[in-house]
Amino acid sequence: MHFISEQRLDDGVLARAFTLGEIPGTLWTPASAAPVPLILMAHNNGLPRAAARLVARARHSAASGYAVAAIDAPGCGDRPRSAADEQARADLRRAMQAGEPVDDIFESFIGPLVEKAVPEWQTTLDALLALPEIAGPVGYSGWTAVGIRLAVVEPRIAAAGLFAGGYVPRAQREEARQVTIPLLFLLQWDDEGNPRQRALDLFDAFGSTEKTLHANMGGHVGTPWFEVEEGVRFCDRHLK
Repeated sequence: MHFISEQRLDDGVLARAFTLGEIPGTLWTPASAAPVPLILMAHNNGLPRAAARLVARARHSAASGYAVAAIDAPGCGDRPRSAADEQARADLRRAMQAGEPVDDIFESFIGPLVEKAVPEWQTTLDALLALPEIAGPVGYSGWTAVGIRLAVVEPRIAAAGLFAGGYVPRAQREEARQVTIPLLFLLQWDDEGNPRQRALDLFDAFGSTEKTLHANMGGHVGTPWFEVEEGVRFCDRHLK
């Protein structure tokens, strides 16, 4: 892991950009010098780690006493995009504008993205846990499809907060039954991009005995800020 820049923010959080091979990422750590738990934070469907909503969540969590890391998934953010990536995005825009079904397009795009992203998260986790300022345990926040796969294959993930707004491929919907860690599942009741019943069925499918569903009125980007604060309290219960 190679740190390429750092900035001390006005809330005392230290934000550092890093590279790990071809993986670009950002690590936010609190002002405290003591080793702290870690949260892996991913945006739905591979949106960039620099997205304002993700950065705001990361800074708030770091200021609350956590190390928070985000990486760009393959083909997203600062990563190069293949011709297949560009074609999938173009097909998705065209179908959405035309009001056509988009599940098959999402499946062909998001499914392979999850398969590529999860091993990179594991490689990143290895490097992060080797840093003296990070002690674990490890939580996860954000992109549901990746969170499901990580919870199944990565025993170091102790708890996860998942956002129902991103498309979850069929393979991860099946894997949900194998997820047994504590979960906080956020649902926007009127999310225009994610059928409500599908999200409720996914919540029901999780194998966790401790799982909580928070549903709020509003569309895809309308998640209220207090849910970020609730996410920190959830992490406090399970990571500290």
